[in-house]
Amino acid sequence: MLASLTMACAPVSAQTANPYNGSVTTTKATPDVLPLSFDEAIRRGLEFNLALVNARYDLSSAEGQRLQNLQGIIPTVTGEAETGYHEINLAALGFKTNTLPLPPGTIVSPIAKVAVTDAQANVQWPILDLTAIDNYRAAKQQITSEAFQVRSVRSLVVLNVGTTYLQALAQASNIDNANSLLATDREVLRQAHDEHIAGTAANLDELRARVAVQQQEQVVIASENAFEKTKIALARQIGIAPEQKLQLTDPVPYADLTLLTLDEARSRAYRDRQDYQTLQYAVRAASLRRSAARAERLPILNSGGNYGVTGETTGLYHGTFIAAVGLNFPIFREAGQRGDVDIADAELKNQKAQLDDLRSRIEAQLRDSFFDIHTAQQLVTVARSNVDLATETLDQATQRFAAGVDDTLPVTQAQTQLAAAQDQLVNSLFQLNTAKLGLAQNLGILEYQFDTYLHGQP
Repeated sequence: MLASLTMACAPVSAQTANPYNGSVTTTKATPDVLPLSFDEAIRRGLEFNLALVNARYDLSSAEGQRLQNLQGIIPTVTGEAETGYHEINLAALGFKTNTLPLPPGTIVSPIAKVAVTDAQANVQWPILDLTAIDNYRAAKQQITSEAFQVRSVRSLVVLNVGTTYLQALAQASNIDNANSLLATDREVLRQAHDEHIAGTAANLDELRARVAVQQQEQVVIASENAFEKTKIALARQIGIAPEQKLQLTDPVPYADLTLLTLDEARSRAYRDRQDYQTLQYAVRAASLRRSAARAERLPILNSGGNYGVTGETTGLYHGTFIAAVGLNFPIFREAGQRGDVDIADAELKNQKAQLDDLRSRIEAQLRDSFFDIHTAQQLVTVARSNVDLATETLDQATQRFAAGVDDTLPVTQAQTQLAAAQDQLVNSLFQLNTAKLGLAQNLGILEYQFDTYLHGQP
């Protein structure tokens, strides 16, 4: 029993900085016990889990990057205005005062003092910049990739929260089984004590029964501790304060699952898996960024100009404007251009390698899921039979002890066998249900069909 509890608790006790184990807690704990169904746990996880919150921020960041790249292909309009008092040395600017048509004897200072006000609007418009255009197209593909990534994270949140909820249900079953066996142990101890007092049984039987009671009490304590820790972990994942008391309202689900063929599963996974779609759009974005890097060698066609007024602050103003079209040639920037292309090319190859690996991984994951479900269903069938047999064995051993035919040793042995059989059944049901969630995850449909896979047919 203790070994199975340790196995079931391993993911919960290994609490790290994994964002799937955290959440944005928005509600305070109440003194009441909060009922929590499987569906409600999933709903809260999809709203408050930290991994999903982070993914939404990443999507917002990608949208911001798209807007930044958009500015590189649309007009930029700025305005400026200034007023000031200027003292200008005309001689330094090439003006000769002695050449001015002035009356003889007139002395003109080469220093001019004037208050000038200037205001204008400027516009810059890159008419044709292939680098900026490809970067903008890449940013749009990246947004789509991030959107699929958000959906992929939602699916992983469902898997993580659902697995933790199923762990808690399994540990609740362990508590029930442990308490049931403890009640049997206490009844055997009572009978052994009475028979010892009556002189019909040896003191060894009472001692053996008392040891069995205390060992089973340890199992109950360990089971309750594991259960409470798992509920705390579940609360952390779905935005509930850790101190909030929870009551899980759903029973352990059990239903046989009719599997798809491998070809059908593979086709559905390639169509519906969000991580596969994420990498496909990431490859497209990387390809466009490589094109943008290569386009850095091409000339850029720009247009721009300004319109404004300039004049003395207290005098007349005159309109000014500039309208121009220019062509910029990158004559020599070889090291930077080669570096940009190499970086973009490496990113593209990396994304393609990840996509190729994911195709192979999808195939392996689907095959693993099929084996897991088939094996788990067989284990559940055998475990149920073992529980029935062990229960009958314990019942007969208890009756024989009560009739004075045997001592407490057969009862203790039968109880150990029943505890092991019950552990196997609880673990087998947990493995079957998590295998169903795993198959739905590997098909890319977990978020919308988790309930169907747990309780019905796909």
